[in-house]
Amino acid sequence: MTRKPHDNFAKDYFEELLSPLGKVEISREITDEARQIDILFSPSSPPTIPPESLGLLGILVTQTSSIEIFRNQPNLFQVLMCANKLYSYFAELNRLARRENKSLDIEGLGKLLIISTTASIDLLEGFGATLDSEINCHGVYSFPKSWFGTIIAVNKLPVTNKTLWLRILGKGKVQRDAVDELLALPDTNVYKQNTLRLIANWRILTIKQSNFIDEDQEMVMNLSTAYIEWEQKTLEQGREEGREEGREEGELKGIQKIIMRLVNQRFGEIGQPLMEQIRKLSTEQLEELTDVLLTLSATTDLEQWLQNRIK
Repeated sequence: MTRKPHDNFAKDYFEELLSPLGKVEISREITDEARQIDILFSPSSPPTIPPESLGLLGILVTQTSSIEIFRNQPNLFQVLMCANKLYSYFAELNRLARRENKSLDIEGLGKLLIISTTASIDLLEGFGATLDSEINCHGVYSFPKSWFGTIIAVNKLPVTNKTLWLRILGKGKVQRDAVDELLALPDTNVYKQNTLRLIANWRILTIKQSNFIDEDQEMVMNLSTAYIEWEQKTLEQGREEGREEGREEGELKGIQKIIMRLVNQRFGEIGQPLMEQIRKLSTEQLEELTDVLLTLSATTDLEQWLQNRIK
């Protein structure tokens, strides 16, 4: 099944964030039908890092969670299907327990987390969702107890450090502000650099879509500052790798290696002739290529740029 760039990013993003806390299964199939839970998370005991390092997200995943993520608000049917997948998973656990002659801990089965950029009053009221009294955070609404579900409206979350990792999945100003906050984090933050890498990949995949729409354009602009930061950090990494070799040519090779990686992520695998032309560039020209890479939309643009610099 082809994954859209948002789905691709969201699943990889949550795998990155939640892996230190427990087991993450991407596109986890359930056995009764060919349906997939977006993300099935099972916490480790103990986790390798404190859950509170993820703020609100860490609080929400203290137990097994079926996580479904929406770029646009889900409709009634989509919410029902999310719940149905969770209940089918419960049924799978129940069948397994019966085969092993074990009792099933209903309270410990898990819950549904629907993460959406928005959630209208009609949607919340339609499912009886109210502000979660235990978490007590605006934007987090729980369904009645037997639904085993919570919906997070990203646009309604308070702007605090604790909600940052969820607001990255927002839209418009919500997402732009979250990206700015991410960039302001110290480089020592355990999640910062890998999140920048995932955002860069999300942006690249979105640009490559054949059905590029206005909403995608806004999202690409929201992520551009994070992409540039990641690109610069990646280039610095290439320089450092070269310096470790202790030679000027070592630094050049390190930068070439990183540039090749950036170009392949931008355009896909390029041919040997283009690779050879890039290897002929000086350190200054490689840095110039890094600066203009965002403005090149196709390999033909890259070819033209190289022709103008290699005589």
